[in-house]
Amino acid sequence: MPTSRRHARKIRSTASICCREPGSIRQRKVPIDYATLKLIHVSCVVSSYALFFIRGAWMLRDSSLLRRRWVRIVPHVIDTLLLGSAITLALMLRQYPFVADWITAKVVALFGYIGLGMVALRFARTRRAQLAAWLAAQVVFIYIVAVALTRNPLPWMSAI
Repeated sequence: MPTSRRHARKIRSTASICCREPGSIRQRKVPIDYATLKLIHVSCVVSSYALFFIRGAWMLRDSSLLRRRWVRIVPHVIDTLLLGSAITLALMLRQYPFVADWITAKVVALFGYIGLGMVALRFARTRRAQLAAWLAAQVVFIYIVAVALTRNPLPWMSAI
């Protein structure tokens, strides 16, 4: 087992689960392990990007696969899980936007990524504009991942 995992802090949070019983609703707390939540988050990141990449390739090829129902639903489900896990991780680590500069950089870049993705997949009128927005969104995605790995809003500076 790698040293970083063995010595990783055990961080726990709780999530509420509502249990319906006849006549009443009660809540019980379920512990969420940091490593499990981070695995969910990273899995959603990979899945979200893979679907964005595939949808962009289908868009550029004018594929009929882009019009399938699951292609319009699954990315929203994954992105919702991704956002939920990101918020929970930030709360667990007590790293908040406008307090932790690297989280602020990720949030701002995320808005840029979403905007560029919307332009690429919905609003661009020409193939050239679609391609430019799609490629720019991928550059922003790489920046977000680099910030997350280095915890530095200028990730290229951490290599120096």
